[in-house]
Amino acid sequence: MSPNSKPGLRADASRNTARLLAAARELITEAGPEVALDEIARRAGVGNATLYRHFPTRADLLVAVYRDEIADLCRCGTEPAGSEPPLDALFTWLDKFVVHVATKRPLALAASAGPGDRHTPLFAEWHTSITAAAGVLVERARTALRPDVTTTDVLTLATGLALATGADGEHAHHLVALLRSGLASRSADADRA
Repeated sequence: MSPNSKPGLRADASRNTARLLAAARELITEAGPEVALDEIARRAGVGNATLYRHFPTRADLLVAVYRDEIADLCRCGTEPAGSEPPLDALFTWLDKFVVHVATKRPLALAASAGPGDRHTPLFAEWHTSITAAAGVLVERARTALRPDVTTTDVLTLATGLALATGADGEHAHHLVALLRSGLASRSADADRA
């Protein structure tokens, strides 16, 4: 649950939280997770005290921003377009996943960093959520995939593509299309031709 959806928040507090999260999301995208908290408060149009009342530490803010990013990504996986064929839904989501990994990795690492470069339990929670969303899509597309393909295979290959291409979205999309050729069963490829 994101902080702006806590039950009982006053309307102005809820608006301030939403503005802080939106400003943080924008500035983190522009400047990275080390962006000055004062700048986030300024962009949100609130004072520093308001920022610290809602997010006492930088880690609290980063976790809230990244938690929303993960929720959006997983929602795209578990609520695909109704008319989209399952194999298309899987690869539409993989395109989003690759962009997510390529662009949100610094935020993910900052939000889940623990002492000694160890990940906090949040990292495992987020990994589990992503794996579950991908698993739903892989199972829906099962008949169109090679029989030996697993969810872990799909996520490992897609993550590798994201890390290899970085922020080059066009190249990443091209590689996801190539990945589709390798993972799809021969009959699924024949159906597309």
